[in-house]
Formats: sequence, structure tokens, C-alpha cells
Amino acid sequence: MAGVLALVACGGTDAARDEGAAADTTAGVGAVHEVRMLLTEGGDYVYQPAELTIRPGDRVRWVNVSGGPHNVAFYAARIPPGALEVLNAAMPERLGGQDLVGKLLMDDGATYEISFAGAPEGTYAYLCTPHEMMGMQATLIVAR
Repeated sequence: MAGVLALVACGGTDAARDEGAAADTTAGVGAVHEVRMLLTEGGDYVYQPAELTIRPGDRVRWVNVSGGPHNVAFYAARIPPGALEVLNAAMPERLGGQDLVGKLLMDDGATYEISFAGAPEGTYAYLCTPHEMMGMQATLIVAR
């Protein structure tokens, strides 16, 4: 991987927030938003949605749909100040123990979930490390 990795999350509009969110039954926990990772019929590697807006305390679940392996890796230079420590603590099984780099999802249907509890508001840019050169990047926005 060349350069510094950044946040792995998708950002978007209020409509995207409402569409992709499912109520969580756990008290005090925000909504869960789903982002699909796939290879399209046209041959593009993408996150769907490519931009997602969530609220502080929400969680994002990335799902490997096709074309894997995929992962979520945040650009350290393109996340809000103070987010690195929060994300590292919230990212299970970081690839090689690297900052801001989630494990590879090898199988279709495999998932990776990150809680944004305690994450600062702002824009988080992220990518798929195996498919960065093919343009697989997205944005997550944490906003009230």
C-alpha cells in the first residue's frame, strides 16, 4: 500500500442515512448502516453507497458481495483530528495490526463492522486496499 491509509466508512445524505439504517435493539446504541462491497457487471470495484452520512454512535457494517477480497482502510490524512485512536480501538482484527486497516473479507457474505461511538464529527475517506488502484474509494460523514 502506497501512502497513508484512511478511514473506512461511507458517507452520504439524510436520505442515504435513513435508507441504509436499521434500528438497533440494544439500549444506547445507534443505527446500523450497511455498505456493500462489489464488482459491478461493468467491471467497476465499488462501495455502495459511495457516500454515507451517519450520526455519532452509529455503526457501519461492510458486506463483501462480489469481487473480493475487500476491506476497509481509512486515509490517516483524511479523517478528523482525534479519530485515529477511536477508529483503531473500534476496528476488530486490523490487517497486520496496521493503523486504520481492516481485515480482508475473503468470502461473499463476509462482514466487517465498526462502531463510531466517540468518533469526532467530520468526513472520513476510505478505500479497499486490494482495489485502490481500480478506484474503490468512498466517504463516510459523521454528523449530528
